[in-house]
Amino acid sequence: MKNISLILVLFSCCLSAQEHSEADLFKTLKQKDSIIFEVGFNKCDATVYDTLIANDLEFYHDQGGITSSREEFVQTFKKNICGNTNFKSRRELVEHSLEVFPMYKNGTLYGALQTGVHKFYESFNGKPEVAGSTARFAHLWLLDNGSWILKRVISYDHIPPGTE
Repeated sequence: MKNISLILVLFSCCLSAQEHSEADLFKTLKQKDSIIFEVGFNKCDATVYDTLIANDLEFYHDQGGITSSREEFVQTFKKNICGNTNFKSRRELVEHSLEVFPMYKNGTLYGALQTGVHKFYESFNGKPEVAGSTARFAHLWLLDNGSWILKRVISYDHIPPGTE
């Protein structure tokens, strides 16, 4: 009996809590990621952030420092990403890198950690796009009255192009 218990304990510790890519939670947060980046970042439409990002957002960037609110994040985004007509940046999620880990309290889903890798592409003065950095990200999403809100962001391990 001891051997069976030990095997069950060892086996259970090795199971991943990651959501399968066909799970509803995975699909929902992948869609939210797409809105934030495909619409918000790539098309410079900051209005999508009004309903997807918490007012008290904390954004930790390994090169840009800490941003402590949605308002500060949007202002920085408009100035640095969308405010220069001679510069364009585009984000692309690295295929199959997205992972979603649900978070529960007393058996009730309250949040999820979403991690992945993304690549950036840049264009200067209307010239063709060139590869920018590759980076990892971790997003903490919380359920707020049935809606998923991005609460914390960590953007890290930025690798310059050509050094991957």
